[in-house]
Amino acid sequence: MSEEREHNPTRSLAAGLIAFVMLLTALSLWTVIPVAWLWIGSQLTETQFPTLGPYLVALCGVIASILIVAWILGLLNELYLNLTGAHHIGPIRPSWLKSMRDTAKDTHPPTLLEVVIVGSVVIAVLALLVWFITLAGSPLPSA
Repeated sequence: MSEEREHNPTRSLAAGLIAFVMLLTALSLWTVIPVAWLWIGSQLTETQFPTLGPYLVALCGVIASILIVAWILGLLNELYLNLTGAHHIGPIRPSWLKSMRDTAKDTHPPTLLEVVIVGSVVIAVLALLVWFITLAGSPLPSA
């Protein structure tokens, strides 16, 4: 049965699509969610003077949205694991908690969820750097 899962093109296509959706979902953690809640908070006030209400709405909204998206990412990861037939990884003890005398190397390949989260952070940081260097302009007054 595991041989069928490895060679089934439909499952492979579905797994690739899920991985792509996971990457887009993880990217939304750093882009769409904060910008959307800042916009929602800005619509709650009629003045440019800062008040606490819109800031609290934006902060609570960002936190709640990130928790929901993280839950969705977990569900997508489970679906990916079921499609690919990958085994669930048991509890992993961090290397800094292990004794230096431990002889067995407990290295495991990174899971798709780990790769997606790290990849989304790298993409977001690179996009921020490109924006800052090329599009942001100088904050200094022109002479």
